Amino acid sequence: MSILINKNSNVVVQGITGSEGQFHSKQMIEYGTNIVAGVTPGKGGQKTLDDNVPVYNMVIEAVEKENANTSIIFVPPAFAADAIIEAALAGIKVIVCITEGVPVQDMTKAKQIVKKHNIHLIGPNCPGIITVDECKLGIMPGFICKKGNIGVISKSGTLTYEAIDQLVHAGLGQTTAIGIGGDPIIGTTMKDCLALFEEDVETEGVVIIGEIGGQMEIEAAKWAKENMTKPIVGFIAGQTAPPGRRMGHAGAIVSGGDDTAEAKMRILGECGINVAKSVADIGELMKKAMEKR
Repeated sequence: MSILINKNSNVVVQGITGSEGQFHSKQMIEYGTNIVAGVTPGKGGQKTLDDNVPVYNMVIEAVEKENANTSIIFVPPAFAADAIIEAALAGIKVIVCITEGVPVQDMTKAKQIVKKHNIHLIGPNCPGIITVDECKLGIMPGFICKKGNIGVISKSGTLTYEAIDQLVHAGLGQTTAIGIGGDPIIGTTMKDCLALFEEDVETEGVVIIGEIGGQMEIEAAKWAKENMTKPIVGFIAGQTAPPGRRMGHAGAIVSGGDDTAEAKMRILGECGINVAKSVADIGELMKKAMEKR
């Protein structure tokens, strides 16, 4: 099993005729992703990717004609929120937005609509999601993954890849790895992902990778303490970050209090999560946690 996507996901790529859409769509198809359509306004009626994928003007056409139920968005920041809203109103159930730099005001509106329609939105400003050996949506390098029983949740793209590599070296594979994005407003939180992994019968342990700033990791840890039956390994990036300075993601800024790396690591530990001091410790910590089950 997996969460959110699998081999049966029918994917429409919004922005498929752009350079990023073309490049990553080819990569996703090579991994096994079932891309049934693309959308670029004004280019409907064409075919792309060696004439194998039809292009439509609107998402609703891809839903009605190709039974699309999942979308990935590669469009410029100014149009990304509208693309999310279009997909949501067309009946898409899982939306992945890779785009970085989406205006916060635009995302506020898009998130309200997504929430109203009970849709899973991943991102924006994220590497996407991969269900190993079944479906890849985004820019993650699929070859680093190994099929297994560990779920991965991360705010950071590069640290997602590092965590997967550490797990593989420890002899552990993954069910689904999801990069939720590091912007102040994102569609799917760590707590949301933990709840999905808790329900997934094949996922037997979870890695969460957070960072400084915000309360998401703390909310997830407190929820996990009361609801999770599976072992969790947590890592917080930004342990040397100075207060008040943005580090990497738009949401990664320490204002003081319990949003520092030190405070988050302490709270995660108090909630029963196995805390890795270094990303290099993730694999072995999870291996030990699994052995104790």
